[in-house]
Amino acid sequence: MTHIDLQTILNEIAHEVETFYGKGSVADYIPALAKVPARQFGMSVSLLNGQEYAVGDADVPFSIQSISKVFTLVMAFREKGDEVWNRVGREPSGTPFNSLTQLETTGGYPRNPFINAGAHVVSDMLMDFLPNPRQSLLEFVRMLTLNDVIDYDQEVAESERIHGDRNRALAYYMKSFGNIHHEVDQLLDVYFHQCALSMSCRDLSRSLLFLANHGIVPHSGEQILSESRSKRLASLMLTCGLYDEAGEFAFRVGLPGKSGVGGGIVGIIPGLLSVAVWSPELDVSGNSVLAMEALERFTTKLGISVF
Repeated sequence: MTHIDLQTILNEIAHEVETFYGKGSVADYIPALAKVPARQFGMSVSLLNGQEYAVGDADVPFSIQSISKVFTLVMAFREKGDEVWNRVGREPSGTPFNSLTQLETTGGYPRNPFINAGAHVVSDMLMDFLPNPRQSLLEFVRMLTLNDVIDYDQEVAESERIHGDRNRALAYYMKSFGNIHHEVDQLLDVYFHQCALSMSCRDLSRSLLFLANHGIVPHSGEQILSESRSKRLASLMLTCGLYDEAGEFAFRVGLPGKSGVGGGIVGIIPGLLSVAVWSPELDVSGNSVLAMEALERFTTKLGISVF
């Protein structure tokens, strides 16, 4: 895979997806996200050998939102192991990411860690063993990306807090079943800030390289997860990483991935690379229209997926 191959592919994709501007809408239920200019597109690829390729707005920071759920799950999984699954499931949701109905049918047990309720439980687990989960998450992400200036977007975090009634409802409902152990306001402070992490496509593609490398951070050699746990996390991303559009993503793109309503999607090809795409306009499931199109073209042009 030569420099000209990948860079040419990214350039072609950036040109081809321009026709999809206007086919989605910027997230408006969080006012700070509603202000983001829609006509932006960035894409970055990080290879295990250290090479990086990028196109468009790949260095523009944006709110990663639910992509952060991968990082918090990794932190909980490495500390608690399979104990995590006593409190959160591993099945696709088939319902919107903020569904209350599903919790009622499962007795406060979220279907997976990548919907909001599941991420609340994971954040609650982090509070069990981390004195300052917000700072620990920042340090973890900065280590993965080699970028010490990554930080929370405080305007987004505050906007999340002010307009976070659905998340409060989810957390209090699970607390009534005993599946949230800490105070809800403290828990949601952790959760709202993790969603407000501000990163670029280049940061994100670097940050997931350890999953493409069987749990080992390429630049340091540190084993973040065992090979088995890394495989299981990637499997969850494939089946649950794109809300109730995970099946469509697997069908069209064929990679383990995770999306966020900030417009980002990350994916990995095990043993080879990590890729991140960002464009703010979302489809009805909350996934970036242009990023979906870009990643479908990426695996098609590359001729490589996990299938």
